[in-house]
Amino acid sequence: MAPDLLSASLGISRTAVLQHLRSLAAAGLVARVAVRHGVGRPRHVYDLTSAAQVAFPSNYLGLSRGLLDAVDAIGGRQLVERAFQTRRATLATELRDRLARKGLRDAPLADRARELAVFQDEQGYQAECSREIPLADPSEPLPAARDGVIRMREHNCAILEIARETPAACRAEVQLFRDVLGARVVRETHIAAGARCCTYRIEERPARA
Repeated sequence: MAPDLLSASLGISRTAVLQHLRSLAAAGLVARVAVRHGVGRPRHVYDLTSAAQVAFPSNYLGLSRGLLDAVDAIGGRQLVERAFQTRRATLATELRDRLARKGLRDAPLADRARELAVFQDEQGYQAECSREIPLADPSEPLPAARDGVIRMREHNCAILEIARETPAACRAEVQLFRDVLGARVVRETHIAAGARCCTYRIEERPARA
């Protein structure tokens, strides 16, 4: 997140925010990243490191792992996969109902993706969604350069240990996003694989011929 946004959210000065960020960086809890956002100098934002993950909600890790172990003992890996797929279907229904209640069912993809990020944030994933404007490419038509790329980032994994041990959890999450948004969703970075955050590139599906 950018220091200016943190300053506005916390109600403290940008200088104070930078002092705190420097302390967190010295402790290995955040890292500074340069992000290009169009013409001009890159903007510096801060991401959590993997060492900071333990400071955030764990989503009742002990209970969740115990239940998964029980499911595995009863029916093996196949039943665990089915359990995550069933959970995905339940969440998909909940999210579609949520979009409908908020009048976003037929909204532009960027608006639906932002609401998905709000939902994930409420679940403890520290999620945000933004449209990133790339540098203009002379070989592309201007509308494509202006549209930008929709990216959702989850700065915390609420089920990190489960995600590391049970890949089905993350596969179900990506499929959930695809189902709810009706879009192409590609995971670009993955906390469970050692990245600072899970990053998802979201774009419209190509029209069928």
